[in-house]
Amino acid sequence: MARSALASQLDLGKRNGLGPRLLGQGARLVEAVPRLLGGHTPSASLVHGDLWGGNAGFLAGGSPVLFDPAVYWGDRETDIAMTELFGGFPRAFYSAYEEIAPLDRECAMTRKSLYQLYHVLNHANLFGGGYASQAERMIDGLLAQL
Repeated sequence: MARSALASQLDLGKRNGLGPRLLGQGARLVEAVPRLLGGHTPSASLVHGDLWGGNAGFLAGGSPVLFDPAVYWGDRETDIAMTELFGGFPRAFYSAYEEIAPLDRECAMTRKSLYQLYHVLNHANLFGGGYASQAERMIDGLLAQL
């Protein structure tokens, strides 16, 4: 999923006039995705797909609730990566998650950046501004890991 999702955002970016360096480096990254994922073959999990603080809340009685999903079956790390992209969730959220389904944090750092890149490119295409330069920095960082 990562390759095609990134490729689609880069194609859209070309039509939206995102910079040639970003697009060129992005194309290199798309080709490198299999190496970056390095044999990572997670079991498919039902993921929210757009899990950030604005799509989570609490009912009057204190029970947590998620809304506005873009649900699909994928790597559970995509949701965790998204939660950390725009401000994060309370530490208690991550502690509870780790208690039930621990992540290999060291190995997950590259995947986290790769999974977050899709959303940053999406924001660059939707809103422009500093998102394009953020995406370019993320791409450079990922390519440097090869």
